[in-house]
Amino acid sequence: MATNGADGYPYITAVNFAYYQGNIYFHSASKGEKLDNLARDPKFCFEVDIPLAYLDAGFDPDRRICRLHQYYHSVIIRGKSSVVPDGPMKVAALNALVTRHERRADHELVNEEMPGYRACKVVEIEPTFISAKSDLGQNKSPEEQLAVAQYLKTRKQPGDLKAVKEMGFDPGDL
Repeated sequence: MATNGADGYPYITAVNFAYYQGNIYFHSASKGEKLDNLARDPKFCFEVDIPLAYLDAGFDPDRRICRLHQYYHSVIIRGKSSVVPDGPMKVAALNALVTRHERRADHELVNEEMPGYRACKVVEIEPTFISAKSDLGQNKSPEEQLAVAQYLKTRKQPGDLKAVKEMGFDPGDL
């Protein structure tokens, strides 16, 4: 997430977030540069990316290095932020965050009596502009796409099989 810093430079920080009821929520300490920046200027830019596979020189050793490539999905969101006041919405947003990251049905639910509830701030991000992009080799010929998919299937690095599937290939058929 990027905010506008007091010094005029963008300030970028990683945040754990949840998408809940059409907005993005994250929690933070009750004080800090991120909150100071948002209080001064509520505009932000938020990016989520999913890197899939990196097409390295091993695919084509004769390729020039500048032709190496990353396959990915990306979403960029611009909008305005506000701090969620204590109460039901803060509880709901914190529970959305916990649920997203715990990925277990039996996790403890957040409530207003917990020390952590009182110690943190929750920021709501209201999107005003969203753009998305995926790069899965769409500009390559079908023959090149197949060659890339076959290479990724045999290379077996993290993200390779997911990239193959998202390119539209069944790894079992390659």
